[in-house]
Amino acid sequence: MERTPSGCPNDEDQLSAITANLDDHFIGPRLRKFTRLLLAVCSSIPWLGGFLSAAAAWDSEKDQTRVNELHRLWLKEHKEKLDKMLQAVAEIIERLEGLGEEIQERIESPEFLALVKRGFRSWDQADTDEKRKLIGTLLSNAGASKLCHDDLIRLFIDWIDRYHEAHFRVIRKIYNNPGVTRGQIWDSISDERPQEDSAAADLFKLLVRDLSAGGVIRQFRPTDGKGRFWKNQTKGPSTARSSYMKSAFDDREPYELTELGRQFVHYSMNEVVPRIGTEGEDQ
Repeated sequence: MERTPSGCPNDEDQLSAITANLDDHFIGPRLRKFTRLLLAVCSSIPWLGGFLSAAAAWDSEKDQTRVNELHRLWLKEHKEKLDKMLQAVAEIIERLEGLGEEIQERIESPEFLALVKRGFRSWDQADTDEKRKLIGTLLSNAGASKLCHDDLIRLFIDWIDRYHEAHFRVIRKIYNNPGVTRGQIWDSISDERPQEDSAAADLFKLLVRDLSAGGVIRQFRPTDGKGRFWKNQTKGPSTARSSYMKSAFDDREPYELTELGRQFVHYSMNEVVPRIGTEGEDQ
């Protein structure tokens, strides 16, 4: 395997090693269509070159007992991570390949390849498989459709980086039940409501506050025919006032996703979106 001056495999060597392993997940000459995508993935993973060099040294070492245990464990851990990455790439390729020749220009464009690099950097740093799946779905849909601007795709990758699985659970609940209240959201994930001064209540308020401040969800607002939001009507003097602050599990005020929030769910949590060039689809 040819080395760069730094001692790491060059891009062609990395691609060769990757595609050799990728054949285990996705076999066939159609892989040639996705060469640039594969190179974009390779260049986004900082440890990949070092891993391939270390693996080659391990294979060529006659007396492998000389390689210490820590080195062996490092190789094992990164081999497992590489296998997961290859599986994610194979799934993206399989989805895109099924959409026909019209996507070729899109998946080879600098704009899309930049999204792939950005997405797989986040994929590599993700703590859970759920986040990795969201990124894979988002990149697949970004390659398949032009209906969502690339700037929004980058924003959605930032959201996946920033938010926790608990945030995504709240997002899904509101997406599937527009107008749901905070109390109803909590009841769907827990059998009982804790005290208002508990850590659980504080955490739940934090989740809702994070998503509201981030522009993902909002309290329901009625609009007119032009999409303009109506102001809340001023409450009359006879309205009874409570002596207590609003509950973390309030059952009065409904919540909905913002339009950005809806597009986030549409592109990162749905497996199928419109093909490139499709017009008039719900975003």
